[in-house]
Amino acid sequence: MNTRHTVVDTTLGPVTIVAEGDAVTGLYFQHHTRRPARETFGAVATGDTLLAEAATQVRDYLAGRRQGFALPLRADGDAFQRAVWSILNEIPYGGTTTYGRIAERLGDRGLAYRVGQAVGANPLCVLVPCHRVLGANGNLTGYAGGLERKRALLELEEPAQVRAGRLF
Repeated sequence: MNTRHTVVDTTLGPVTIVAEGDAVTGLYFQHHTRRPARETFGAVATGDTLLAEAATQVRDYLAGRRQGFALPLRADGDAFQRAVWSILNEIPYGGTTTYGRIAERLGDRGLAYRVGQAVGANPLCVLVPCHRVLGANGNLTGYAGGLERKRALLELEEPAQVRAGRLF
């Protein structure tokens, strides 16, 4: 397959977008906890229409001009990870859920820790909205891109009526 990447400057810092063939396969922040080795990203692409469109959509999302993505995505993972990532895609813009609720949807609340591992292994950060998953008490918990970025993404998506009711 033709693996290639581009690095895009965003309001949350540089983002590396990786594509393989006709699909986006990775989106990683600088200092991303589970960032693969640079060699796996392939060559730097110039003039690549898929990567250019992905960059445009990510920038538009971060600027508040779009609420979802219309990109061909492909994430490598085991069956459990793919099931978790599928549920992440169902969390609406501005919505959140917990690891426990995802585990319940998978049939066993006891899977919450394993759900957390799958969420953390999501290679399509932002595009597959793992930032919308919170701890059981509603607190921000781990995020491979860093908790400050998770907070920024949640604030970006925060419904206006909730934002208006905040004291800070």
